[in-house]
Amino acid sequence: MTDEVLFERRGGVGLITLNRPKALNALTHDMVVAMKRQLRAWAEDAAVGCVVIRGAGGRAFCAGGDIRAVAESGRARSSYALDFWRDEYILNAAIKHYKKPYLALISGIAMGGGLGVSVHGTYRVVDETALFAMPETGIGFFPDVGGSFFLPRCPGETGLYLALTGARLKSTDALYTGLATHFVPAAASEALLNRLAEGETPVRVLADLAQSSGDAPLARYRETIDRIFSLNSVDRILAALDAETDAWSRETAATIRTKSPTSLRIVVREMRAGKGMTLDDCLRMEFRMASRILVGLDFYEGVRAVLVDKDQSPRWQPASLAQVSDEAVGVYFESLGDKELPL
Repeated sequence: MTDEVLFERRGGVGLITLNRPKALNALTHDMVVAMKRQLRAWAEDAAVGCVVIRGAGGRAFCAGGDIRAVAESGRARSSYALDFWRDEYILNAAIKHYKKPYLALISGIAMGGGLGVSVHGTYRVVDETALFAMPETGIGFFPDVGGSFFLPRCPGETGLYLALTGARLKSTDALYTGLATHFVPAAASEALLNRLAEGETPVRVLADLAQSSGDAPLARYRETIDRIFSLNSVDRILAALDAETDAWSRETAATIRTKSPTSLRIVVREMRAGKGMTLDDCLRMEFRMASRILVGLDFYEGVRAVLVDKDQSPRWQPASLAQVSDEAVGVYFESLGDKELPL
C-alpha cells in the first residue's frame, strides 16, 4: 500500500491522511485507488462510525490531482490520464453516496481534486487557513470532480463566477457559498477528532465546537455577480463587466480574459447543464469532456505555462472566443459509447 495516503482506525473513526505534503497532498492514481478500496472496507466495518479525511503538513488539505503526471501521460498517449480520471470520478461518487458520515478537515489549500474528496461528503469543516479554488480554466481544463454539480448549486450565480475566474475563497466565502459547512479553529481540530474517536456524533461535536467565521467578502458583490453571470455566454458576461465602472468588475473581466477561450466556452455549457443533473450524470459528462481535452492543445499549454515553465504566459489555440465555435464546443459533450464512465 502506498504511504502517500495513510489509513488508521482511531476509536470509532476511520481516518484518512493525505500524505504528500511536499506536493501539497496532490492526488496520484495510487492514492485514489487506495481510498476507494479503504472506503469500501470501512463501509462494512461496524466499528467505524464515521470517516474523517485530512491533509498532512499544514500547508494544504489537497491541492488537486497530480496534473503534471496526467498531462505527461496525455502527451505520451498512455492510459494513465484516463485511468486516473475514471477512478477519481468513481471515488467522488462513492463519497457522495457513502452511508456513514464523512467529514473533511480542511486546513490550508483545497483546490480541484481536493474539493472532489471533500465537498461531496457530509461535513466540510474549515479553519482560518482554508483557501478554496477551482482554477482549471487557467490551465486549459474545466472544473471537474463533480464541479458541474456543486458549483451550480452555490448561491445565485456565484458558481459560474468561480468556474470562469478561478477566484480563491477564504473560509468565510467557502461557508457563504456552501462549499464548506462549518468553521472550527485550527486549535480545536484535534479535540474534534478525539471526540469523534470516542464515539460522539459529528452533529453533537460540531454543535459544540463550530464558530461563526465572520462576514463573507463575496457577499458584497452578489448583486453584480447574479446580474452579470446569469447571461448566456462568455461574450455577454465580458461585455456587461466592461460596462461597469467599478474596479472589481474591471479586474474580474481582465482575469477571465487570461483563461483559455475554449475552456471558458465549454464551462458555461457545463455549468448550465449541471444545474439540472444528478452528480453521477455530471461525472459522466465530465469524463466525456476530459477525454476530449486530451486530444486538444490548451491543456498541455496551460500546464506548461503554469506548472512546468511557470512563465504564466500560455499561448491558447484558438486564441480568442470568436474562434471557438458552438460546433467545437459540442464535441466535448458527445457520448463516448462503450467508453463512458462506469457508474
